[in-house]
Amino acid sequence: MSLQDLQNIPYGKKILELKNISLAFGGVKALTDVSFEVNKGEVFAIIGPNGAGKSSMLNVINGFYKPTSGLINFAGTDRKGMEPEFAAKSGIARTFQNIALFKGMSTLDNLMTGRLLKQKQNFLMQALYFGPAGKEEEIHREKVERVIDFLDLQSIRRTPVGSLPYGLQKRVELGRALAMEPEILLLDEPMAGMNVEEKQDMSRFVLTVNNEFKTTIVLIEHDMGVVMDISDRIVVLDYGKKIGSGFPQEIRNNKAVIDAYLGVSDD
Repeated sequence: MSLQDLQNIPYGKKILELKNISLAFGGVKALTDVSFEVNKGEVFAIIGPNGAGKSSMLNVINGFYKPTSGLINFAGTDRKGMEPEFAAKSGIARTFQNIALFKGMSTLDNLMTGRLLKQKQNFLMQALYFGPAGKEEEIHREKVERVIDFLDLQSIRRTPVGSLPYGLQKRVELGRALAMEPEILLLDEPMAGMNVEEKQDMSRFVLTVNNEFKTTIVLIEHDMGVVMDISDRIVVLDYGKKIGSGFPQEIRNNKAVIDAYLGVSDD
């Protein structure tokens, strides 16, 4: 399976399927027999209470964790597990619940790290900035500059990210993921800790990435207003098990979901 195979899948068709995924750490079950599929070009949300297994599921998708049992169907091929390097090279990018940036490096340099897997020249050629390596560097910088413009990061391009406000750090982390030019973007609570204005900005960026770049997005988010507004479909986890899935309106009216997560139902 190549990146080209992933790009050739028609929009609206299945691009990723989790089949009966279980994950255990010793005697602790993080996920139990969870199945769902993600279609190309959609915003797919994974929701549930704290400890429901949401981040564990993202870690399974991009290969940080190997499932105890079950299969991952990725672009039409069944796999027992993913590997992080394979996932990244195949077009899957990831942001994290806890910001994972190089705090002493500038915004520009952090975004450039998102281009590492795209680099073809060897380390010596890159260090000398010689011949093809110089041309390649220019191409990578051009890609990163486009991301900087898209996310309105021009004013902080040279600023060490460790000195930036939390909301801007989250935006830089999104930018680093976008610099990889992903086909599938995994977002782990991209709006956690943000104020209302920052959430609105991030929601706008997520929707624009989905609409203009045609990037498939798998999203974990606790703000139900945001989830219901921007998601095409939703799966709900509770104690590592799937308790509901469907369109936002179906989730709003799902009694099991209401009781477990959204609030106690009237029935």
